Amino acid sequence: QCTNVSSLDEKAASGSLTGYIGFDATATSLHAGSLVQIMMLHWLQQTGHRPIALMGGGTTKVGDPTGKDSQRQLLTDSEISLNISSIKKAFDPFLDFSDGPTGALMLNNDDWLSALNYVEFLRDFGTAFTINRMLNFASVKLRLERESPLTFLEFNYMLMQAYDFYELNRRFECNLQLGGSDQWGNIVNGVELCRRKQSVEVFGLTTPLLTTASGKKMGKTESGAVWLNADELSPYDYWQYWRNSEDADVG
Repeated sequence: QCTNVSSLDEKAASGSLTGYIGFDATATSLHAGSLVQIMMLHWLQQTGHRPIALMGGGTTKVGDPTGKDSQRQLLTDSEISLNISSIKKAFDPFLDFSDGPTGALMLNNDDWLSALNYVEFLRDFGTAFTINRMLNFASVKLRLERESPLTFLEFNYMLMQAYDFYELNRRFECNLQLGGSDQWGNIVNGVELCRRKQSVEVFGLTTPLLTTASGKKMGKTESGAVWLNADELSPYDYWQYWRNSEDADVG
């Protein structure tokens, strides 16, 4: 999905884009599904644009309700920091972080989220979101339909993710947010916030999730997730996971 594919195509062909993807630090490694997103940043850079890998040091403290029936386990600041330093290793083979107009950036949204004054934030940005619209997002609707508790803390997540796009646009002229299809609602929020607060057109683009032929997310086994870091899952076991995939899933 894309918010305005013809305009994005025109902008990409006529100059350099800056695009980002957010990665929450809920574990010491990203998993196989995240590799699709890392490759999006890789190809963005290969085609002359600037990628930003945004570490969710701030948003991890809240937890993304998307695709969950219950609240994520809350981590301490030190646990989140350790996770971020470990996750960074997954990007090195795919992104060039050297100086230059297309050099990749690795940022942490805790740098601006933890500095926010809550009352000021609500006054300045809370008016840009309606509860009616937020209740219609799939991540919220699914929780409510299943009568699973959705905490007020988690309900703030979509405001925080939208604010990330606003800050990146303001600080780095970032004009594209990429993500998996389950992030569509959050991404559209950020696009609209930039339009309202900055009077600029920015873009959202999502990719299909990595799924099996039956539609189930790939990257999980009976023994756990298919981690990208070699110290979490050996290269041998990583290879075996793909080697043993069902024929219907190979495509």
